[in-house]
Amino acid sequence: MHTARTALCTAPPMEFPAICDLLPSACRTLDGTPDIVAAPVASAAPVPSFSPDVSPWGDGPCLSVTDDPDHIWRRIQSELRQRVPPDMYEIWLAPLRLAEIAGDQVMIEAPRELRAWVAERFARVLQASAIAVLGASAVVRVRAGEEGPRPQRRSGDRGGARDPAAAEDDLAATADTGLNPKYTFEQFVMGDANRFAHAAALAVAELPGQAYNPLFIYGPPGVGKTHLLHSIGNYVRATSNGLSVRYTTVETFTNEFIAAITKGSIARFKGRLRRSDVLLIDDVQFLASKVKTEEEFFHTFNALYESGSQLVLTCDRLPRDLEALEDRLRERFEAGLVTAITPPDLATRLTVLRKRVQHDAIELEDEAVLTLIAERVPTNVRALEGALIRVVAYASLTGRAVSAHLAREVLGDLYPPQAPAPGGSRDARQTINRIVQLSADTFGFTVDEILSHDRRPALASARQVAMYLAREVTEETLPAIGRRFGGRNHTTVMHACRRTTERLARDPEFFESVRRLTDDLRRPEDDRRG
Repeated sequence: MHTARTALCTAPPMEFPAICDLLPSACRTLDGTPDIVAAPVASAAPVPSFSPDVSPWGDGPCLSVTDDPDHIWRRIQSELRQRVPPDMYEIWLAPLRLAEIAGDQVMIEAPRELRAWVAERFARVLQASAIAVLGASAVVRVRAGEEGPRPQRRSGDRGGARDPAAAEDDLAATADTGLNPKYTFEQFVMGDANRFAHAAALAVAELPGQAYNPLFIYGPPGVGKTHLLHSIGNYVRATSNGLSVRYTTVETFTNEFIAAITKGSIARFKGRLRRSDVLLIDDVQFLASKVKTEEEFFHTFNALYESGSQLVLTCDRLPRDLEALEDRLRERFEAGLVTAITPPDLATRLTVLRKRVQHDAIELEDEAVLTLIAERVPTNVRALEGALIRVVAYASLTGRAVSAHLAREVLGDLYPPQAPAPGGSRDARQTINRIVQLSADTFGFTVDEILSHDRRPALASARQVAMYLAREVTEETLPAIGRRFGGRNHTTVMHACRRTTERLARDPEFFESVRRLTDDLRRPEDDRRG
C-alpha cells in the first residue's frame, strides 16, 4: 500500500528513524537531519493520484518503502512491461516468478528451459527494473526452477497469471517438436550441389542465433531442403542444453492458426511458436495469397528474431521471386544468409543410392542397376529413392534379381532414356539455342534480334515466347535463362512467362502458333530438316 511520504515524516518518534532512513533527501534539512517541522501534515490514507513509478518530489525512481516481497515484485513487473514490447514480455518475462529477496539481492526463478536465455538476453532490463524499484545497490539473479512456472493468479496482473492449459501446450510442444529422427547430418549425402548449404546448416546448428539468422535455403523439390531442416533440429536437441526446437510447415502453421482463431485460443498458438529457441519452417512459398496467415507469420518472425531465436526457412525459389508476399517479409528473408541447393550430379545420385542400398540391406546383381537408375532420374532425390524402391518391390514380388535389365523394364514408362538432363547441362544449352532459332524463324526475326534489347512490340512478343518455352521445356533456372537471352534479369523472364500465359488464354491464333512451335521443338532436328 502506498502512503504519502510527508505523512511518514510525522510518525511517532520511535518509528521515525527507521522510516526516514528510507526516504529521499527531500525530507531532510541541509545538514542532513530529518526535517520534521517543515513537512506538511497529510492523511495517512492511500493516495492513488501519483504514479508508483515516479517520485512526487521530482524526477527519478520512486524507491520502495515496503518490505512486502509481493508488492516489490509487482513493481518490478510493472517496470519490465514498460521497458519491453508486450509480446516479448508475455513470451519471456511473464513466466518468471519471485523466489526471494535477501537484502539487496533479488532472486528470480525462471522455467528450466528458459533460464539460460532469460539470464543472457534480459539481464540488463531485469537489473534496471530492480534498481528503479529498490535503488542502485539492487542485484538480480536468475535461477532455474525445478518445474514449470507456478505463479499465483492475481486479478488484473497479466504477468502473475498464466492459463494452465497454455502450460500444458508448452509441455506438449517441447515433447512434440515435429522432427524426424532419421534425418541427421550423418545421413545427408554431400555433393557439389549442396555443399555450401550443408556447411551453413551445420554452422547454424552449432551456434543457434549467432551464425546466420535467418538462414534461407531454396531449391527445387526433392533435393534435401527438408532433410537439412530436420538435421539442424536433431543436432540442436542432441548437443544444446535446454534449447527448445520446433519444426513446422507453412501448411501446418496455417491450419493451426485457423483452428486457434476458431477456438479463441490465439494466445496459446502464439506462445507455442514464440517460445522456441530454434524455429524451422518448411515451404514458405505457400504463404502466398494467405493475407491473415502472412500477417501472423510476420509478427511471429519478428518476435523470434528480436528475442535472438534462430530461424531457418526453406522455399522453392529466391525470396525476391516470392512476388505474392509483402516486401517487408521478403526483405526479412533476405536479411540473413540465402543459400541454394541444386539438383544433384550423377556422382551424388549414385552415392545416395548406395547409401540406401546399404541401409536397407538390398542385394544387387551388380552396380549397373544403380547407374541406370541414377541416369534415368536426374533431378529429384525423392524420385531417385522412389525409383529404387519400385525396382526392388517388383523384384521381390516376381522373384527376380535386382538387375539393370529389370530396372530398364520397370522404369521404362516412368523414366524413359530420353528424359531431360538437369539444368545447366550441354543438352539444355542446345535446347535453348533451338528455342531461340525456332522462335526467330516462326515470327520472322533473326537470332540476334531475339537476343537484342530492341523493344518493338512484335519482337518483344517473340522474345517472350522464347523465354516462356525455355522455362517450360528445359530445366534451366530463371537467372540462367535470363543470361542466355542477352544477360537479362530473372524478373524479366518471369514477366515474359506471365505475359505469354495470359495471351495464350485469350488469343486462339497466338495459341496455335505457340503449339506448332512446341511440336517443332519436340520433333528431332533431323526430322524437321527433312
